[in-house]
Amino acid sequence: MLRALLVFAGLAALVLLGGCQRKGKVVIGVVPKSVNTIFWITVQAGAMAAGKDLDVEIEWNGPAVEAEFSRQIQILDSMITRRVDGIALAVGDRKALVQTVERAAAAGVPLVVFDSGVDTDKYVTYIATDNYAGGQMAAHTLAKLVGGRGAVAMMRNSPGSYSTMDRERGFLDVLGKEYPGMRVVAEQFGVADRAKSMTAMENILSAHPNLDGLFASAEPCSVGAALALKSRGLGGKVKFVAFDSSDAMIEDLKGGVMHAMVVQDPFRMGYEAVTTVVEKLRGKTPPRQIDLPATVVDLSNLDQPEIRKLVFPDIKPYVGG
Repeated sequence: MLRALLVFAGLAALVLLGGCQRKGKVVIGVVPKSVNTIFWITVQAGAMAAGKDLDVEIEWNGPAVEAEFSRQIQILDSMITRRVDGIALAVGDRKALVQTVERAAAAGVPLVVFDSGVDTDKYVTYIATDNYAGGQMAAHTLAKLVGGRGAVAMMRNSPGSYSTMDRERGFLDVLGKEYPGMRVVAEQFGVADRAKSMTAMENILSAHPNLDGLFASAEPCSVGAALALKSRGLGGKVKFVAFDSSDAMIEDLKGGVMHAMVVQDPFRMGYEAVTTVVEKLRGKTPPRQIDLPATVVDLSNLDQPEIRKLVFPDIKPYVGG
C-alpha cells in the first residue's frame, strides 16, 4: 500500500512539472492578433530573434484572423494553465481580453502587452508604435497630397482595437484642427479582413465617386481599399495614404495606387516584447511604456538603406519561407 502511494505521488509530481514546462529553458508565450499577415509574421521573426539571443524558448500561437477574440482567449488560458514563464500579448480587443490578462497577473505570470492596449493595468509593460502620432503623420501627408482641400474617406480597421483606433483618432484630430478645407465624407470598418475591406471601399466609392483622398489605418484595410480602387480604374486618381507595409502594398506604391505608407517596425516590436518579459523574469524593472516611432515611406525615400531594412526585414533566418 505504501509503495503504491509513493508511486502515485511520484507520478503526480511529474505531471505537475510537465504542466509547468519547467524542463530547462524559460518558455515565453507570444500571442499575436493573427498569424496570417506579413506584419505578424515579421513580429514572429523579431520574437524568435530575441529568443535566440536570450536563450529562451518561444511558443508562438495566435488566431487565424484578427477578429477571433475567443480563440485568442483560449490560447492565453491554455498558456496560463500550463504555467509558461511569461507572456507577450497583442490584444485583439481591449475589453474582451481584460479578464484573461488579469488572470495571468493573479497567477503570477508576467505579461507584456504589445501593439494594442487593453482596459486594465495588470500588465508589466505596454510596447507599441506611437499610433496617435502615426495617424497625425498620415493626416499631414494626405493634406499635402490633396493641397489641403477636398473630400476624403477613412477605412477603419476593427472596432475595439486600441492601436488602429488611436491612428484613426490622430488622423481625424489633425484634419479637424488644421485642415478645415478637407471633409471626411465617409468612414467604414474593414473588420481586419481584406475582402470585407474591398467591399466596404467599393461602397464608399459608389456613394462618393469624386473622392479626393483616402486613409486606411492598417494592412488588411489598406490592401482591400487598393483592390477596390484598381477594380474601379481609380488607382492613382484618389490620393491614398496607407498604414503598415507588405509586398503587395509596396508594389501598389511603386505603381502609383498608393502615394505613401506610414510604416511600423514589427520586427523590433516582437523583439522588444520578448526582451521585456525576460528582463522582468530576471529581476529587472522594465519601463511601464515603450513607444516606437512610425516612418512615412514614399517613392522619394523607398530606396534608402534604412527604409529598405524597415520594409524588407530579413525574417527568413527566424521563420523560414
